[in-house]
Amino acid sequence: MHSAIAKSQRSRGVIDRYREFLPVSASTPIVSLGEGNTPLIYCQQLSKRVGRGCRVFVKNEGVNPTGSFKDRGMTVAVSKSLERGARAIICASTGNTSASASAYAARGGISCVVILPVGKIATGKLLQAFVYGARIVAIDGNFDDALRIVRELGESGDFAIVNSINPDRIAGQKTAAFEIVDETGDAPDLHLLPVGNAGNITAYWAGYREYRARERSTKLPAMIGFQAAGAAPIFYNQIIEKPETIASAIRIGNPASWKQACAAIAESRGAIDVVSDEEIVAAQNWLAQHEGIFVEPASAASIAGLFKCCESHEAAYSFQKIPEASRIVCTVTGHGLKDPDAIIQRMEELKPVAATTNDVRRAIG
Repeated sequence: MHSAIAKSQRSRGVIDRYREFLPVSASTPIVSLGEGNTPLIYCQQLSKRVGRGCRVFVKNEGVNPTGSFKDRGMTVAVSKSLERGARAIICASTGNTSASASAYAARGGISCVVILPVGKIATGKLLQAFVYGARIVAIDGNFDDALRIVRELGESGDFAIVNSINPDRIAGQKTAAFEIVDETGDAPDLHLLPVGNAGNITAYWAGYREYRARERSTKLPAMIGFQAAGAAPIFYNQIIEKPETIASAIRIGNPASWKQACAAIAESRGAIDVVSDEEIVAAQNWLAQHEGIFVEPASAASIAGLFKCCESHEAAYSFQKIPEASRIVCTVTGHGLKDPDAIIQRMEELKPVAATTNDVRRAIG
């Protein structure tokens, strides 16, 4: 009986669980793949590295149906698009949005068009968009060019835009904050997350504020965002014309939710900072090898940022400002198998040995 109830809870999507907080009605055709209800994992080794009696949790959004947090917003965006009579949806993408939009369009029985920068999309994400049947158009430009084109095509009325400029996307993504409070009983003291197009930090802050207004929590967290050093327009307060980083999901030079993200950071008394590609890769490896959580490079920006807060006096939110016994949540936004290219290159260095016990023993060392 209990296992059946648990299974039923897992299969419910975010609209079913949080309908009262979302812009849906009885007439909205719900398109869901059972998204949300992702693990909030207490990380003992990560907590030990931070020290000072802090408890660190990882919100693992990589276990959503298409492997990223985008599914939370996409279920709402596609459902509302169907309600309004849309026959096709469109998005610009660095990868995760295209995978999610394509899957939910297939589920809802409508067409999906994806505009993406050629050569800038991780293999796993591009594969997803293809297999879900999206119409994919690669452009000779970056994500910001793709989003500009999507905005222009959306004005024709032929497509419903499902990027985070669509408020339905933000509404769905805020449910991750609800889940954290529901599971732990209150909001954390600090919430760290990667920042690319900046919709997620905007959504989490909206969710925390809404729960606080409903008296479902007693406090609000400081929101601390981390951008890749080569794609950090908010940190540097200027548009980056040619953003570059190994973290393809946050390789964005002109975030759509820039203003809203800045408001979230300011209102929460948080911070925005940068991490280098080297720090991102090191954090990705550390999290996998010490906590068993494999994330894509962009996701590791929040972990790299936590390390920077603890170890550098130059961090925007330094270790000395983190109170003792703080409860810290780090969002990791996508599964590691979505962006495996750099790791595959390292795997190619594997050399076979003779099929004997002694040779294998020597290889083990």
